[in-house]
Amino acid sequence: MNAPFNSSESRGGGLPMAFKGDARDLVSALGRIAEPAAGEPAGPNLRDEFFKYLGLALKHRWLLLAGCVSGLVIGFLVTFTSTPIYRATATIKVDLDAAKVVKLDTVDTGGHVDAFRFYQTQKELLRSRSLAERAAGNLDLRDDAGFVNPRPSSSWAKLRRMVFPEKPGEKLDLAQRKAAAAGLIQGGLSVDQAPNSSLMTISFESPDPGWAAKIANAVAENYTEANLERRYGSSKYARKFLEEKLEDLKVKLEDSEKALVAYEDKEQIINTKVGKEQQPLADSDLAALNAALQQTRTERIRAQELWEQAAKNKGLALPQIVNDKSIAVLREKRAILASDYQDKLAVFKADYPDMRRLKAQIAQMDAEIDRAVSFVTGSLKSQYDSLLQQEELLQKDIEKARTRVLDGRNKNIQRQILQREADSTRTLYDGLLQQYKDLGVAGATGTNNVAVIDLAQPPGAPYKPNLQKSLLMWLVFGLLGAGAVVGWLEIMDDTFKSPEDIEDRLGLAVLGLIPRAEEDIFESLRNSPVSPICESYRSLRTALQFSTSNGLPKTLVVTSPNPGEGKSTTSVALAINFAQLGMKVLLIDADLRNPSAHRLLGREAERGLTNYLVGGAIAPDVLQETDVSRLCFMASGPLPPNPAELLAGQNMAKLLSSASENFDVIIIDAPPVLGLADAPLLASIAAGTLLVLGAGESRRAIGKAAVKRLHFARAQMVGVVLNKFDMRAANYAYHSYGYGALQYYGYGTKSAPKAIANQI
Repeated sequence: MNAPFNSSESRGGGLPMAFKGDARDLVSALGRIAEPAAGEPAGPNLRDEFFKYLGLALKHRWLLLAGCVSGLVIGFLVTFTSTPIYRATATIKVDLDAAKVVKLDTVDTGGHVDAFRFYQTQKELLRSRSLAERAAGNLDLRDDAGFVNPRPSSSWAKLRRMVFPEKPGEKLDLAQRKAAAAGLIQGGLSVDQAPNSSLMTISFESPDPGWAAKIANAVAENYTEANLERRYGSSKYARKFLEEKLEDLKVKLEDSEKALVAYEDKEQIINTKVGKEQQPLADSDLAALNAALQQTRTERIRAQELWEQAAKNKGLALPQIVNDKSIAVLREKRAILASDYQDKLAVFKADYPDMRRLKAQIAQMDAEIDRAVSFVTGSLKSQYDSLLQQEELLQKDIEKARTRVLDGRNKNIQRQILQREADSTRTLYDGLLQQYKDLGVAGATGTNNVAVIDLAQPPGAPYKPNLQKSLLMWLVFGLLGAGAVVGWLEIMDDTFKSPEDIEDRLGLAVLGLIPRAEEDIFESLRNSPVSPICESYRSLRTALQFSTSNGLPKTLVVTSPNPGEGKSTTSVALAINFAQLGMKVLLIDADLRNPSAHRLLGREAERGLTNYLVGGAIAPDVLQETDVSRLCFMASGPLPPNPAELLAGQNMAKLLSSASENFDVIIIDAPPVLGLADAPLLASIAAGTLLVLGAGESRRAIGKAAVKRLHFARAQMVGVVLNKFDMRAANYAYHSYGYGALQYYGYGTKSAPKAIANQI
């Protein structure tokens, strides 16, 4: 102890052998400091978000549990203090169209019926006030005081009425009671439709099971009756409307027919029936004359052709001559005579008397044949002349008929107008008369498209409140309320709670997470090197050795924004860890306002840094040995009135320079940053500064202000330590900080191998 600064013991010029075996800390630090791998998302993923909210749930588990319990209690109380409500349901069948008993050829003016709109309309009709008033009137509900003004049935309602008795009000009149009864029916009524069917359910909820069934059935039955009445009423209205229209059309039809007949008499228009249509007589005559003219002309042309052919060929080739029997007989006789003449010519000479007689007979036959042919040819000429004369007469008659037709058409224009008016009126009258008859038959044989399938029965058990549903609902409400409180607390809590929060807001790397210790930290550091707290400090130690490009800072200032965040504990724990690694360590308690490191190490603070800074002692005289090998301690000494002036002097810089030559690392326990100038002064002359933040204690604004002051003092910030971190209430995704590997390798458990413990 006489000259500790000149000790010849080996100083840690590089990484000690013990550190080379601490691969777990190295992997943990590298996994935290390294950049994300290629392809790995830089932002939070689904797993991180899940563990984040899981951590919040574990952190506020008692609040969430209280919310759930409160919800269950409220649900239990609400269930057992609520009025039991009974629900009765009646089922009806509503078809789009009513069944037709008699098939009628009536005109469908409704078009295509939209099923969705139809059933929506029926639902609204079932919920209508008119139907509710009708059902209330049939059941005389307006005169039933128990229905219009029921007595309380639940315990809570009875208690409330006992505490706050109702004042007697004015007696309601009939209209008011009727309106109240209809409103109660509408309020408790619900209508639903079964999917893909024409069945509809009518349900009514009431504290009285009997009233629930009665009202549901009354609504169903009155709806059925009202629907039938609407159908009959619409048919009756249509018949009345058609009767009025038929009377008007009948008078109009008579007037139009009278006007038509009077005009025909005046103009002497006579029509003949051609097929199904009426035609004027002049038109009929003209058509007949045209037909006769065409026939006569055809016959005249044929007679003219025969006569011309007969005149040209002397009629020998005409069919009338060829087919004439008399001419055929004469020709046959001549042929016989000619044949006989030729036979006798071979025997007798031509001048023989018999021969001359035969020749005279042949000539006589030729003359008779010519006379017969001439007669036929003359008849053809006579027929031709007759047809030509008849054609000329018909042509003259047609010209006269055409003149009469043109005159008649001018007169027929007005007649056609009157005829069309009479025909249209007659058609409309016949159509309306048929519809009137069909409506009469439909009204007599009309059917209803609504039928009651099941009547409602008084329920045997209340529909609500349902204890299971109520408890579940209030449990969800309680959980949501507690979640809202948790969210509000998290929003209002502006302290640092996670490494990501520190890195995002301060821009500094979190070198370590120190869990909240339930045991004596220094006892664990000495006797339980495999405990989680020891592993946390070893991870911090490893991270510090890689915090700068030159490795571990030679002089390290440990400070915090506010007192009580664990800076002194961190300083002592780091000093012990580096000493256990085989490095020569000097721990200086530079908190000259409220020193505490000496109490943690079990040493005295009468002499120390203050004595050296004021020149009252040299460095070796104020150094103290500790129970940890290779760890020296310099206490604060007497508390001075001017700590900032002493720390800003040259002696502090000289102390650090001289100690750097004899120790591997110098750890300075500095005062808090805010409100004091001590920590910035020490940080400005040290090689590195480590900021300690208490999880859930350090406020974000204060942390930012502390970092700003240290940066302003040109401090070399190496990172942040998040102290008092509650792993059970925090995000379980912090395995990258080394905590996930603790149980994997067996650290902190009773089964940790002794060989591993001995290597640490």
